[in-house]
Amino acid sequence: MADARTEILGRIRRSLTDRPVAPPVPRDYDATRPVDDLAALFAERVADYRATVSRVTAKKLPAAIEAALRARDAGSLVVPADLPASWCVSGFDWQIDDPPLPVEALDEVHGVLTGCAVAIAETGTIVLDAGPTQGRRALTLVPDYHLCVVRAKQIVGTVPEALAELDPVRPLTFISGPSATSDIELNRVEGVHGPRNLEVLLVT
Repeated sequence: MADARTEILGRIRRSLTDRPVAPPVPRDYDATRPVDDLAALFAERVADYRATVSRVTAKKLPAAIEAALRARDAGSLVVPADLPASWCVSGFDWQIDDPPLPVEALDEVHGVLTGCAVAIAETGTIVLDAGPTQGRRALTLVPDYHLCVVRAKQIVGTVPEALAELDPVRPLTFISGPSATSDIELNRVEGVHGPRNLEVLLVT
């Protein structure tokens, strides 16, 4: 006679093999929507999240980076190792994350400067995937200030469009404004899961 353990495991196996096959999920929803100006919509939605957005040209990007950092009095910045050299303007303490800096060092700098993988106009979301100009996830979660460069060609209209461009096996971080959460009494608390201050330089 089988013991209780064998009987229970047998029932589990039978329930798994006898379960009905789930019907396919229809995915015929709209993946795109017509938008006249993706960059304008993205800037509007990002600003709705209490983030700062500035539109600049590629030629003036270094000057815009310098102006943003001086306005915030951010003297020390951590950056990914592959960040364009022209972005690291003079007059600031640039700390390159190579080899990876300890969390204590990331917590002491004034901010972080990165690029992004893709941006979503409809939701005002920036997506990082630890690819070029982005660095590892900790870089954008520990410092209190994140200055992110978003190129107009990286902006898509909807979430499905963004997902189609992303690799699901990469470490994806979706950023919709500065980090914020609310407790049971709906009191807003910023900086719990990431930087309290997000600034976007939109290169058009």
